[in-house]
Amino acid sequence: MLITTSRKPSPRTRSFAGSMERVFNSKYVNRGKMSMRDVILKLKASNYLNVAVIYEMKGNPSRIEFFNQEGDLILSMDITVSNSLAKGRIQRNELKLRWDFDESKFKKKDLKDKIISVLGVPEDPLVLIKTDSLKDKLRHYSNSNLILVKREDNKAVAEFHDQKGQITGPRIYIHRCRTGD
Repeated sequence: MLITTSRKPSPRTRSFAGSMERVFNSKYVNRGKMSMRDVILKLKASNYLNVAVIYEMKGNPSRIEFFNQEGDLILSMDITVSNSLAKGRIQRNELKLRWDFDESKFKKKDLKDKIISVLGVPEDPLVLIKTDSLKDKLRHYSNSNLILVKREDNKAVAEFHDQKGQITGPRIYIHRCRTGD
């Protein structure tokens, strides 16, 4: 995924874009005077399928819009961001997504699949472990290299867990999601 910002981003927005580049298999491109047409042309020239454009309000990241190579809007998320957590190391090629709440609250049944597709991150598989106890199998999730989307205070929160399972930045509060369909 290619990542860029609105035309004159604040330092906080640039920092958030850099954090996104760090956790995803992506590249941050300084937009400068590029129009959206130029951004799409740059996307087509790269090996990436989608571009994430980070917009801001009052100097803070406020929305992420994802576009495909044809320039069609795929997904739009109204967000707020906390970038203050420790910077752990995530193995980007091993990153998984775990969805820990009922997605019907977003009024879009396919939202989880859309986010997985746009981010290019597979869903966290359930690992079955044999145990010596009465239960033959134990459900177990790995907590390393993970994006955990959970419900908190009436909104979704995306947390990133590093290769040691520690929560790392950024923390993204998703207020509203809209698909481009």
